[in-house]
Amino acid sequence: MNIRKKITFTYVALSTLSTLLLCIVVFFLFRSNNQYYFLKRLEDRAKIVASIHFQNNPEKIKYYSELKKNGLEELLNEEDFVLKINSKNTFEYNPNINLTNEFYTNILKNGKDWLEIDNKYYLGQIFQENNQKYIVIISAIDRRGNETTINIVRIMLFGSIGFLILAFFLGRILAKRVINPVARITKEVNRISASNLHKRLPKNSSSDEISDLSKTFNHMLDRLETSFEIQTNFINNASHELKTPITTIIAESEIMLLKERETHEYITSLENIYNQASKLGNLTESLLKLTQTGYDGKKQVMDIIRIDELVMDVKSDIDNIYPENRVTIKLNLAPKNSNMFLIPCNRPLLELAINNIISNGVKYSNNDEVFVTLTADKNLIKITINDIGIGIPPEDIPHLYEPFFRGEKAAKYTGYGLGLPLAMKIIRMHDGELHVQSEQNKGTIVTIIFNKSNIKNSNVNS
Repeated sequence: MNIRKKITFTYVALSTLSTLLLCIVVFFLFRSNNQYYFLKRLEDRAKIVASIHFQNNPEKIKYYSELKKNGLEELLNEEDFVLKINSKNTFEYNPNINLTNEFYTNILKNGKDWLEIDNKYYLGQIFQENNQKYIVIISAIDRRGNETTINIVRIMLFGSIGFLILAFFLGRILAKRVINPVARITKEVNRISASNLHKRLPKNSSSDEISDLSKTFNHMLDRLETSFEIQTNFINNASHELKTPITTIIAESEIMLLKERETHEYITSLENIYNQASKLGNLTESLLKLTQTGYDGKKQVMDIIRIDELVMDVKSDIDNIYPENRVTIKLNLAPKNSNMFLIPCNRPLLELAINNIISNGVKYSNNDEVFVTLTADKNLIKITINDIGIGIPPEDIPHLYEPFFRGEKAAKYTGYGLGLPLAMKIIRMHDGELHVQSEQNKGTIVTIIFNKSNIKNSNVNS
């Protein structure tokens, strides 16, 4: 069953239930009202019967009798009885009345009572004349009440059937109005494929859930389109970067195999092949590490490490790569409690990220001064890398995290354009933040922030 039918049947079911409840309430209220007014009529007759019984004047007896006969509406199977009360709990019994003892007991106790037996009402009431009490009992069938009750039941029955038929068509209209926007969205979505991800769902000016669904889907398409573009760009650039050293190695080998060469020529050729192979190996390793950071951070094995020790290890590695570097680690703002430096992380990956950022500072400042400042408190850990190198042009900043992107000035230096995108992915994997501020020809400030409340440590036994 499709959603349109479900909405229709649900609407009809709810309408049926609400109509049934309304009919039940109306029926009992109507019946109660009829009963109340019929008992009032029986009370009036009881008073007249008592007046007739108590009168000694024949004229008054005739008057009340005429009033009862002609002045009041005739009741079906009307009967009246007058029973003399002898004492507190006894009275003259009339064998023509077959009523329960409880009925008489309630009359003697409360002065009045009524009951209904086989659609016939019995009303008993005590009257007193000259210190003598009597029970006056009036019985009759409420023909009008029964007829009006039957009529109201018929009206409600046929009215309910008509309303349910109307509810069915109203439910179909409601379902159509609810489902049509979703159907339009489905139709538009089916037109969108990998080849036309630029298409978007029509914008809706309303602020309902359907509009939110369209906006959410458009945002998802924005992310998908960006991901596809990045993936395509990544594949194209990776193919180009990998093809260059491979082509060089093949060409160098072919040239050497054309004829016999002198020893120094073989040595020179092997050195070229070695350099290209090393470049290919480094590039492949970077690509593998970039792929590795795409895994869910919760699945990574986390170690508890001190961030200051990790930064010092990075400094040692950079000293080996760039012996003339002028990297300075500032710990003067570090807290006295060394436990504030503790962080759960994938140590090799986080060390690689920080190494890439500091190495960029060294490389693009031509071994000028690079300051690394480390601070921490109970809420966050902050690493600031400040260099006075070539800086980044404003137009290049939006593309910093695109793999293989290299600005015009950065292209003069050796690299693949993978260091910063790789660092960003690793830091995000650890729920950290990476901010870059730069001014061309004045330097760059890179800030890494780890908020301790957000750090994923589900795999850490602390």
